[in-house]
Amino acid sequence: MSKRIAGPEIERLIQLLAKVPGLGPRSARRAALHLIKKKEQLLAPLAAAMGEAVEKVRICSRCGNVDTIDPCTLCSDPRRDPATIIVVEDVADLWALERAGAMNVRYHVLGGTLSPLDGVGPDDLNIKGLVARLAEGEVREVILAVNATVEGQTTAHYLTDQLSAFDIKVTRLAHGVPVGGELDYLDEGTLAAALKSRTAF
Repeated sequence: MSKRIAGPEIERLIQLLAKVPGLGPRSARRAALHLIKKKEQLLAPLAAAMGEAVEKVRICSRCGNVDTIDPCTLCSDPRRDPATIIVVEDVADLWALERAGAMNVRYHVLGGTLSPLDGVGPDDLNIKGLVARLAEGEVREVILAVNATVEGQTTAHYLTDQLSAFDIKVTRLAHGVPVGGELDYLDEGTLAAALKSRTAF
Protein backbone atom coordinates (compact mmCIF):
# COMPACT_ATOMS: atom_id res chain seq x y z
CA MET A 1 0.00 0.00 0.00
CA SER A 2 1.48 3.35 -1.08
CA LYS A 3 1.82 6.17 1.42
CA ARG A 4 -0.20 9.31 0.96
CA ILE A 5 2.23 12.17 0.32
CA ALA A 6 -0.26 15.06 0.31
CA GLY A 7 -3.80 16.03 1.24
CA PRO A 8 -6.79 14.49 -0.57
CA GLU A 9 -7.30 17.58 -2.76
CA ILE A 10 -3.76 17.36 -4.13
CA GLU A 11 -4.04 13.58 -4.55
CA ARG A 12 -7.25 14.10 -6.54
CA LEU A 13 -5.56 16.69 -8.75
CA ILE A 14 -2.74 14.23 -9.46
CA GLN A 15 -5.18 11.38 -10.19
CA LEU A 16 -7.18 13.52 -12.62
CA LEU A 17 -4.07 14.83 -14.38
CA ALA A 18 -2.85 11.23 -14.77
CA LYS A 19 -5.94 10.52 -16.90
CA VAL A 20 -4.91 13.12 -19.48
CA PRO A 21 -3.41 11.41 -22.58
CA GLY A 22 0.38 11.65 -22.51
CA LEU A 23 0.56 12.07 -18.73
CA GLY A 24 1.31 9.07 -16.56
CA PRO A 25 1.39 9.09 -12.73
CA ARG A 26 4.92 10.52 -12.57
CA SER A 27 4.26 13.28 -15.12
CA ALA A 28 0.97 14.07 -13.38
CA ARG A 29 2.77 14.54 -10.06
CA ARG A 30 5.27 16.87 -11.73
CA ALA A 31 2.51 18.84 -13.45
CA ALA A 32 0.47 19.11 -10.24
CA LEU A 33 3.49 20.31 -8.29
CA HIS A 34 4.28 22.91 -10.97
CA LEU A 35 0.67 24.15 -10.97
CA ILE A 36 0.64 24.39 -7.18
CA LYS A 37 3.93 26.30 -7.11
CA LYS A 38 2.49 28.74 -9.66
CA LYS A 39 -0.92 28.87 -8.01
CA GLU A 40 -1.77 32.48 -8.87
CA GLN A 41 -0.22 32.55 -12.36
CA LEU A 42 -1.33 29.07 -13.54
CA LEU A 43 -3.58 27.05 -11.24
CA ALA A 44 -6.25 29.71 -10.61
CA PRO A 45 -6.56 30.78 -14.31
CA LEU A 46 -6.54 27.11 -15.40
CA ALA A 47 -9.33 26.27 -12.95
CA ALA A 48 -11.35 29.26 -14.19
CA ALA A 49 -10.79 28.32 -17.85
CA MET A 50 -11.82 24.72 -17.18
CA GLY A 51 -14.96 25.85 -15.35
CA GLU A 52 -15.84 28.08 -18.28
CA ALA A 53 -15.20 25.22 -20.73
CA VAL A 54 -17.54 22.94 -18.78
CA GLU A 55 -20.25 25.59 -19.05
CA LYS A 56 -19.78 26.72 -22.64
CA VAL A 57 -18.21 23.97 -24.80
CA ARG A 58 -20.63 22.28 -27.20
CA ILE A 59 -20.48 19.59 -29.86
CA CYS A 60 -21.49 21.03 -33.23
CA SER A 61 -24.78 19.42 -34.27
CA ARG A 62 -23.78 19.76 -37.93
CA CYS A 63 -20.17 18.53 -38.18
CA GLY A 64 -19.20 17.17 -34.74
CA ASN A 65 -16.47 19.74 -34.01
CA VAL A 66 -16.13 21.16 -30.49
CA ASP A 67 -16.72 24.87 -29.99
CA THR A 68 -18.61 27.29 -27.79
CA ILE A 69 -21.30 27.90 -30.42
CA ASP A 70 -23.57 25.54 -32.37
CA PRO A 71 -23.24 25.42 -35.37
CA CYS A 72 -19.51 25.81 -34.80
CA THR A 73 -17.27 28.62 -36.07
CA LEU A 74 -16.20 26.55 -39.11
CA CYS A 75 -19.74 25.61 -40.13
CA SER A 76 -20.89 29.22 -39.66
CA ASP A 77 -18.10 30.72 -41.79
CA PRO A 78 -19.66 31.83 -45.13
CA ARG A 79 -16.20 32.03 -46.75
CA ARG A 80 -15.77 28.25 -46.61
CA ASP A 81 -16.47 26.18 -49.72
CA PRO A 82 -19.76 24.35 -49.00
CA ALA A 83 -19.23 22.00 -51.96
CA THR A 84 -16.36 20.10 -50.29
CA ILE A 85 -16.42 18.15 -47.02
CA ILE A 86 -13.38 16.55 -45.43
CA VAL A 87 -14.37 13.53 -43.33
CA VAL A 88 -12.12 12.86 -40.32
CA GLU A 89 -12.12 10.31 -37.50
CA ASP A 90 -11.72 12.72 -34.62
CA VAL A 91 -11.73 16.42 -33.72
CA ALA A 92 -7.93 16.25 -33.26
CA ASP A 93 -7.64 15.32 -36.97
CA LEU A 94 -9.87 18.27 -37.93
CA TRP A 95 -7.68 20.63 -35.92
CA ALA A 96 -4.51 19.21 -37.51
CA LEU A 97 -5.89 19.82 -41.01
CA GLU A 98 -6.97 23.34 -40.04
CA ARG A 99 -3.45 24.09 -38.75
CA ALA A 100 -2.08 22.97 -42.12
CA GLY A 101 -4.39 25.54 -43.75
CA ALA A 102 -4.35 23.71 -47.09
CA MET A 103 -8.07 24.02 -47.87
CA ASN A 104 -10.87 26.37 -46.82
CA VAL A 105 -13.66 23.79 -46.73
CA ARG A 106 -16.15 22.21 -44.33
CA TYR A 107 -15.61 19.11 -42.19
CA HIS A 108 -17.43 16.11 -40.77
CA VAL A 109 -16.23 14.27 -37.67
CA LEU A 110 -17.13 10.56 -37.56
CA GLY A 111 -16.23 10.08 -33.90
CA GLY A 112 -14.04 7.02 -34.51
CA THR A 113 -13.67 4.17 -36.97
CA LEU A 114 -15.48 0.92 -37.64
CA SER A 115 -14.04 -1.81 -35.43
CA PRO A 116 -16.12 -4.99 -35.15
CA LEU A 117 -13.67 -6.45 -32.61
CA ASP A 118 -14.30 -3.49 -30.31
CA GLY A 119 -18.03 -3.52 -30.99
CA VAL A 120 -18.00 -0.28 -33.01
CA GLY A 121 -20.47 -0.48 -35.88
CA PRO A 122 -21.91 2.07 -38.36
CA ASP A 123 -24.59 3.20 -35.90
CA ASP A 124 -21.89 4.15 -33.37
CA LEU A 125 -20.36 6.67 -35.79
CA ASN A 126 -21.72 9.95 -37.16
CA ILE A 127 -22.42 8.46 -40.61
CA LYS A 128 -26.15 9.27 -40.73
CA GLY A 129 -25.29 12.94 -40.16
CA LEU A 130 -22.93 12.87 -43.14
CA VAL A 131 -25.53 11.22 -45.38
CA ALA A 132 -28.10 13.83 -44.31
CA ARG A 133 -25.69 16.64 -45.24
CA LEU A 134 -25.07 15.12 -48.67
CA ALA A 135 -28.83 14.73 -49.25
CA GLU A 136 -29.11 18.53 -49.11
CA GLY A 137 -27.47 18.54 -52.55
CA GLU A 138 -24.81 21.24 -52.04
CA VAL A 139 -21.78 18.93 -51.66
CA ARG A 140 -19.82 17.96 -54.78
CA GLU A 141 -16.77 16.25 -53.23
CA VAL A 142 -16.11 14.26 -50.07
CA ILE A 143 -12.46 13.82 -49.06
CA LEU A 144 -11.93 10.83 -46.78
CA ALA A 145 -9.13 11.89 -44.43
CA VAL A 146 -9.14 8.79 -42.22
CA ASN A 147 -5.96 7.26 -40.81
CA ALA A 148 -4.06 4.66 -42.82
CA THR A 149 -4.88 1.90 -40.31
CA VAL A 150 -6.88 -1.28 -40.93
CA GLU A 151 -9.87 0.29 -39.15
CA GLY A 152 -9.45 3.55 -41.05
CA GLN A 153 -9.35 1.80 -44.41
CA THR A 154 -12.34 -0.39 -43.48
CA THR A 155 -14.26 2.76 -42.59
CA ALA A 156 -13.22 4.43 -45.86
CA HIS A 157 -14.46 1.45 -47.91
CA TYR A 158 -17.76 1.38 -46.00
CA LEU A 159 -18.26 5.12 -46.52
CA THR A 160 -17.45 4.83 -50.23
CA ASP A 161 -20.23 2.22 -50.57
CA GLN A 162 -22.67 4.37 -48.58
CA LEU A 163 -21.91 7.47 -50.66
CA SER A 164 -22.16 5.72 -54.04
CA ALA A 165 -25.86 6.64 -54.22
CA PHE A 166 -24.93 10.34 -54.46
CA ASP A 167 -23.63 12.11 -57.55
CA ILE A 168 -20.45 13.27 -55.83
CA LYS A 169 -16.73 12.73 -56.16
CA VAL A 170 -15.23 10.68 -53.30
CA THR A 171 -11.47 11.05 -52.85
CA ARG A 172 -8.99 10.19 -50.12
CA LEU A 173 -5.73 11.60 -48.85
CA ALA A 174 -2.61 10.42 -50.65
CA HIS A 175 -0.45 8.00 -48.69
CA GLY A 176 3.26 7.73 -49.09
CA VAL A 177 6.57 9.51 -48.60
CA PRO A 178 6.26 12.51 -46.26
CA VAL A 179 7.78 15.84 -47.26
CA GLY A 180 11.42 15.76 -46.14
CA GLY A 181 11.31 12.00 -45.61
CA GLU A 182 14.26 9.76 -46.46
CA LEU A 183 13.45 6.41 -48.07
CA ASP A 184 15.86 4.51 -45.86
CA TYR A 185 13.90 5.47 -42.74
CA LEU A 186 10.40 4.63 -44.04
CA ASP A 187 8.57 1.38 -43.34
CA GLU A 188 7.64 -1.03 -46.12
CA GLY A 189 3.91 -0.16 -45.99
CA THR A 190 4.60 3.54 -46.53
CA LEU A 191 6.96 2.80 -49.42
CA ALA A 192 4.43 0.44 -51.04
CA ALA A 193 1.69 3.08 -50.72
CA ALA A 194 3.99 5.72 -52.20
CA LEU A 195 4.72 3.53 -55.23
CA LYS A 196 1.01 2.80 -55.78
CA SER A 197 0.12 6.50 -55.48
CA ARG A 198 2.93 7.71 -57.77
CA THR A 199 2.22 10.75 -59.95
CA ALA A 200 3.66 12.22 -63.14
CA PHE A 201 6.78 14.35 -62.66
